[in-house]
This record gives sequence, C-alpha cells and structure tokens, in this order.
Amino acid sequence: MTERVVLAYSGGLDTSVAIGWIGEATGAEVVAMAVDVGQGGEDLNVIRKRALDCGAVEAYVADAREEFADEYCMPALQANGLYLDKYPLVSAISRPLIVKHLARAARKFGATTVAHGCTGKGNDQVRFEVATTSLAPDLKTIAPVRDLALTREKAIEYAEKHDLPIATTKSNPFSIDQNVWGRAVETGFLEDIWNEPTKDVYSYTDDPTFPPVADEVTITFEQGVPVAIDGVAVTPLQAIQEMNRRAGAHGVGRIDIVEDRLVGIKSREIYEAPGAMALIAAHQELENVTVEREQMRFKRQVEQRWTELVYDGMWFSPLKKSLDAFVLDTQKYVSGDIRMVLHGGRATVTGRRSDSSLYDFGLATYDEGDTFDQSHAKGFIEIYGLAAKQAAARDAKFGNAEDLG
Repeated sequence: MTERVVLAYSGGLDTSVAIGWIGEATGAEVVAMAVDVGQGGEDLNVIRKRALDCGAVEAYVADAREEFADEYCMPALQANGLYLDKYPLVSAISRPLIVKHLARAARKFGATTVAHGCTGKGNDQVRFEVATTSLAPDLKTIAPVRDLALTREKAIEYAEKHDLPIATTKSNPFSIDQNVWGRAVETGFLEDIWNEPTKDVYSYTDDPTFPPVADEVTITFEQGVPVAIDGVAVTPLQAIQEMNRRAGAHGVGRIDIVEDRLVGIKSREIYEAPGAMALIAAHQELENVTVEREQMRFKRQVEQRWTELVYDGMWFSPLKKSLDAFVLDTQKYVSGDIRMVLHGGRATVTGRRSDSSLYDFGLATYDEGDTFDQSHAKGFIEIYGLAAKQAAARDAKFGNAEDLG
C-alpha cells in the first residue's frame, strides 16, 4: 500500500505546492486537511476542491469553530493569556486544535506521516511538531518549506510549471494568519521596525482615529465565560464574533509588538484582536471584583507561566494541564456583569456587578454607613511593620542605617 501523508492545508501557495512537492520527494500520496477556526476568507469547500486539483488524493475539511471557541479561546480568556502582556496568543492556541484534527485524519486515512507548511524560523513549527508528538508519538512529521527547501520563488515556479489553480503573485508582501480570536500579520516592510503600519495591514479593525459614536456594551460572565451580551444569550463563539464586530468598529485590539520568538529571534508582529482584547479586559476587571487577593496575586504568576507554555507550543504538556486545573478553580465565582464603553481604540470598563462580589460598600465607603473599624488599623500596622522595624534597628546598631541627609 502506498504511504500517505496528511498535510495541514491552508489553501495558500506554499501548502498547495507542497502537495505535489511531497509526492515527488517521498513518493507518498497526500491527504489535505483544512480546519475552520473562524478565519473567514474563502469557502472551505473551495479550498477542498483546490487541494484535489493540486493533486491530493483526499481532502478533508473540519468545521472546528465552536470547538476552538469553547476549548481553546475560553481557557485563554480565563487565564488572561497575553504574551509579553500584549499578544493574546492568536496563532498559538489554534495550532494544537489543528494538530488534533491532523492526527485524527492520519488515523482515518491510514497515514503514517503528517506535514505542515511552517518555516524553520518561526514558532509554529515547534507548536505543530510538539503537539503531534504529544498526541500521536508514532506519527512522523515533515515540513516541506523547512525540510525540502521550498522557497517562495521555487513555489511560484512550481505552481506556474504545473498550472496549479493558485495565485502566484508576489504583490502581497505580508504573511497572514487569522482565526476568530484574532489576526497576525508579519514580513514585508514591517520587518523594518521603524516603519509604521499602513492602512492595508488591518482588516479586523477600523481606524480608531475617526471612530463612530461610542458603543456601550454589557457582558455577562458565568465562571469566567461570557454567556450574554446586552442581555442576549450567546455561545462563546458568538460572544467573540459579536465583540469582534463591535470592538473592531472602534479600532480596539490593534497591537504592534517586537516579540521574543521561541527560536531566539526577535520578530516584529502586528496583531488585530478586537474581541479577544475587549473580553480579556472585561474578564480581568470581573476577577478584580470576585477573586480573593492572595489567590489573584498567585494567579497572575500562573497566567504568565501558562501563557509562556502555550506560546512555546506546550499546550498538551503536563505542567500546562496542571495550571489549567488551578485557573479553572479560580473561576468558581467569576460571574456577573461588566459594562464597557468602546471608543477610539479603547475598551473602558465603566461598571461592575456580581452576586459573588467581594466588594463591600460598607467597608469601602468614607461616608455614612462605614462599617470599617479604624481602631484596628494601628495595631495591624505595628504587627505588619515589626520585621522591618527590627531589621532597621539592627542596621543602625552596625552603622548601616539609611542616610537621612
């Protein structure tokens, strides 16, 4: 029986050419697999037909939009996943889902090898291959662009020679990856980090310089997951899509960052994530109201490590699974409403309410109704500062006291 390779297929130039390229280099039949994670653009049925026209023996399409929103975007939201405190893991959280479907397709079609279209300079090669070894360690992996020296020039030449049904223009300078959680843009003139992004870089967001009238939105959460917008029940996918539309109209979620790639390269990336950034801002503020102080302080440390693991391709790692359990436990009381105003590139929280709130008006107020016993404060301060007081006395004894000038 002829060997089979399942290729993660995007419908673009590189993966279209890779179908024939893999066949010629390995002698294997290629099964193309496309996964819908809410990237928009071309109909996946069109992409499926293109894969067959490019020489795939089978073409498999998976609608994973709900799965992506429920099982990947929501954990990222609950963990407030922001790499370098800015990037909401747009590509990083989609790769493990794609690999899961890649491995399933390999089993279904009797393949012993999977393939992806990543280069040797990026993070995605690691994410694809580590996820594959975690889910299906018996599968081999090949990367045509990286391993078979498939440059863009060679890809264009190959596509034209074989009359493949794929655009071969060099006019688009950008490398783009997108899904419902956001959009990532790199390469071209953006590689000069002094260059300002031009208007054509953006697609998910409108220019925040000239915003429409401010939009007020109320997001309802249950245990850290959005369940309603302005009182209308929504699924996680619908929540992201609605906030993409509304926050995007105000230019919310534009990110321009030089980030540290896993392979050691600093890379300039442009991201658009209007829904993700608005939802994370709302979720963080609801946590401020409902999560106990020490638990919240520790969660911030967990969030950073969780985000680093996901960015570095360790979605299925034991540590990440353990951190998942902690994050999920912290969401027990993260339920309530957050009111936000979307305007001019900002998502600003203006109101919070929750039945599980730890905010006590009687303790917080300085006016009538104050229930805080201020007589306790003096003793608390004495005990709280005792260790520092003793250390200062020791410093004075040995001539190391602070110079008060």
